[in-house]
Amino acid sequence: MEINYQETSKDLLARIDIHEKYGSANIDQWTNDLLKPQAGMSILDVGCGAGKLSFLFNDYTKGGAKITGGDFSEELLAKAREKNKKLGAGINFQFLDFNKPFNFADNTFDLCTSAFAIYYASNLDFTFGEAHRVLRSPDAVLGKPGGRLFVSGPLPENKKMFYDIIKEATNKPIPPMPGSSRFKGDIFNTVSKIFAKTELHKFENHLTFPEVAPFIDYVRASLSEDRKLWTSMFNGHAEYEELIGKIEAVAKKWFARDGKLVMTKVVGGILATK
Repeated sequence: MEINYQETSKDLLARIDIHEKYGSANIDQWTNDLLKPQAGMSILDVGCGAGKLSFLFNDYTKGGAKITGGDFSEELLAKAREKNKKLGAGINFQFLDFNKPFNFADNTFDLCTSAFAIYYASNLDFTFGEAHRVLRSPDAVLGKPGGRLFVSGPLPENKKMFYDIIKEATNKPIPPMPGSSRFKGDIFNTVSKIFAKTELHKFENHLTFPEVAPFIDYVRASLSEDRKLWTSMFNGHAEYEELIGKIEAVAKKWFARDGKLVMTKVVGGILATK
């Protein structure tokens, strides 16, 4: 399955900022509580972007884990390396295309993570097979379980209000989102097939917008012309701006009715053991 997807780092970072500014729950705390990374671990973060998860684990382990962050965006890797240098952290950021063989030996990592990224893989069997390969095998003699995989991404019920407003504004069906449409089905089933043990965890974050403007900022960061998932709804800049205007009109109507806009992010966490 080839996914026609492209996103600017500006859009990605804008959405992360909005989640942190208007959200009611902390996904970083949820992730750390679930994984409890330890000093001495070897960790691979696939699709690391600007390094958010890598820095989270580095802070949690007080710099005691050996962390590698990999991404195919040189723009985002540059941001990660700049922050890495500024903090004096020892994280290794390098190019990694998860549609190609991982440049690591078998049984290298204790933990392999991917936040909102790896579900865009073209061939799920191949990509998760590579994650399985580079994770440490269980040690029956010492009674140690195998390495763990953690993948987070949107569940089908994610940000329902966002989609409902767009549907009302356009009277068009929402194009399939590779994340939410694949996560609970194809991805969970693929991971379950490859790994010895697989669990699904859920995180909810209610984003409360006290005015319409930041919600429209979120819409723009999601429907940007560089994010090629939405182009069935517009053709060119003029139609894109017309679409934003229709969405804003509906959002203002909802805000006048309810006094606020509340969008619930519903994230799944697949935790698997080799």
